[in-house]
Amino acid sequence: MKKYKLILCTFSIIGLILTSCNPSVEAPGASDTSEVTYLPLITLVGGDFTLDCTASSFTDPGASASAGGTAIDLTTNLSGKYFGGTSVDAGPDSYSVAYSAFNSDGIPATAFRSVLWPECNGDLVTSIAGMYTASVARNGSSPDGYQDNGPFIIKDLGNDRYAISDAQGGWYEYGRAIGVAYATPGMVLKANDIAANDFTAEGTVPTNTFGGVNTFVSLTVDPATKTLVLTVDWDFGYTFKTTLTQTDIYYN
Repeated sequence: MKKYKLILCTFSIIGLILTSCNPSVEAPGASDTSEVTYLPLITLVGGDFTLDCTASSFTDPGASASAGGTAIDLTTNLSGKYFGGTSVDAGPDSYSVAYSAFNSDGIPATAFRSVLWPECNGDLVTSIAGMYTASVARNGSSPDGYQDNGPFIIKDLGNDRYAISDAQGGWYEYGRAIGVAYATPGMVLKANDIAANDFTAEGTVPTNTFGGVNTFVSLTVDPATKTLVLTVDWDFGYTFKTTLTQTDIYYN
């Protein structure tokens, strides 16, 4: 005996009834049965969030999941795009919160919200931390679409150490528009003397998905124009020169 599953969403489905003109002849499929399954539905409480840079924590307003009007289990997973935190309480980063649920037949549903925890802007004299937009050139070329992208985060790790959200200036994430899976996070710089543009990197970093080795070359700071110029070599044969401009547009 065959079984067919009828999937019900939030709209009605009208069945077609097959009959035979000869009542002594069984209608096709008469021995088959059908079942009903309701697709899972996830409802977020609130939307995306941007925290104040001075925040100390974040409370997720949550979500609910149901199938056919009946509550079902909901799973929540959170990840920081650039600095790897598994809790928003890990501090400044751009976070993705994923909510997932399954109905009784294993059919999934997923919903997302983003939470931006901006870094407070430093004075570029004693601190280079903050939020930035960026314009990037690769081997001297900067096509349309590779300017004024963001957000970029330079995160204060303490002890004059700073983590950069994308050492390639968003060339792939924003310029090519292929997302954070192709960004270059993880570069950490030690500010030996900001006024003298004396910085050293704590090792090299790969590019997400592509791999390779990105090596810090230099960082110059101009407090008057609130800009940084970061130069990084990638062993794929490219040099990225990124002008980062400090901004408050990502603050509440």
